[in-house]
Amino acid sequence: MKNLLPKRVRTLTIALLFTSFTIFSTSCGDGGSAKNIQIPGVIGPKVTLLQDNVLISMVFENIHIQGGLRYNIPKYNNSYIEISPDLQSDGTLMAVSVSLQDVFGGGLDQLDPQALPGGRPLPGVASGRLPAVAFTIEKFKNMSFYLGPKVFGMFVPVKGLNIGGSIVTARFYTGKTRTGNISLVGEDNNGENSGLLLMLDMGSSTTKKLKKVAKKFD
Repeated sequence: MKNLLPKRVRTLTIALLFTSFTIFSTSCGDGGSAKNIQIPGVIGPKVTLLQDNVLISMVFENIHIQGGLRYNIPKYNNSYIEISPDLQSDGTLMAVSVSLQDVFGGGLDQLDPQALPGGRPLPGVASGRLPAVAFTIEKFKNMSFYLGPKVFGMFVPVKGLNIGGSIVTARFYTGKTRTGNISLVGEDNNGENSGLLLMLDMGSSTTKKLKKVAKKFD
């Protein structure tokens, strides 16, 4: 597993992360948002669009760090992960910026297929595996990014889910619009590799919207 070194230290602009436009428009009708599954010790994740980057942000209430760090994502040349002390709690904010140029630029689908960290099949994927990169950063051991013909996924290790060895999958919403699935992954037989798996829909309609946005920034 590759251990990434921080590219640079910087402070996250919290207001920018949490006021950017959502990727997908919400459905027409009454106001409000559909409720996503609650993850013990985690606020989020929230998916937004910042220029030509998909931004996935969440707060880990039980992880504490002293300063902000940025890490490159292997094989995703224009994408990165940034962690910082959360300004609104004692926890840690993670912001994952995935470039649409990386997702639609080709080549990532040629990566070796991988399952969940530890070897269990990916839930909701017929083969149980997708082309992926796996790596470790400080405080987060065994992260993975997956890319399939119609899905983009991210696994983030989370301890203390208290679901044993189960995998619980639910629909994931942005506003009132379903944008994929989210799974809570319990510990494997070795008592490791628990976490959350976010799988975003990259089907034809969604891809068309995102490619249109990405083209503006070529």
